[in-house]
Amino acid sequence: MGISLVGNMDDLLPLRDVVFNTLRQAILTGELKPGERLMEIHLADKLGVSRTPVREAIRRLELEGLVTMIPRRGAEVARITEKSMNDVLEVRRAMDALCAELACDRITEEELGALSRACEHFEHCVRAGDAKKIAQADVGLHDIIVRATGNQRLIQLVNNLSEQMYRYRFEYIKDSSQHETLVKEHRIIYQSIACKDKETAAAAARTHIDNQKKAIIRQIRLERKQDSRG
Repeated sequence: MGISLVGNMDDLLPLRDVVFNTLRQAILTGELKPGERLMEIHLADKLGVSRTPVREAIRRLELEGLVTMIPRRGAEVARITEKSMNDVLEVRRAMDALCAELACDRITEEELGALSRACEHFEHCVRAGDAKKIAQADVGLHDIIVRATGNQRLIQLVNNLSEQMYRYRFEYIKDSSQHETLVKEHRIIYQSIACKDKETAAAAARTHIDNQKKAIIRQIRLERKQDSRG
């Protein structure tokens, strides 16, 4: 494990927040893997801090559902289960379809240009093959569509799910065989919004989530099989 304190954060942040954000980022990107034990002493040594901010961070991560406390074992990174993934993706599927429909009516020329550039940037990141950058580009692209709805309550609801979505999205993006599918789906979503084709835009948004779901379930089952062999 090569985690280190996030260096590009606001220097004014309290140490406990820096430790929390560092551990959260490590979990969301898979650097700290599902089921991995979180030992306070070990993490404190790795990060060069005392155990207190690490302990506080683990408690906060438990509240977010990213850490699970296991009796007689302690804290571990929460596993990605089919149930937890289904719960999140069912909601996100409906919201993404709604966002796509609303964007067809409300997106500005400036936002449409930004969405086009976001598609190009995503394709560039795919060619470079850096999973973290691909995930960030994917988030950025979808954020433009969400903001284009102009619906503050919907934007807030999507943002509330964003951390959990990032974790599932990253699992999907780690599978390079899905990258070309993602590129095609993004193009269809962009083109349908540009043409103000609500039906195609909503259907494409739903398909986008459905394909993520199938790929993540395959990954979960594969890892479960590997764990049982180990």
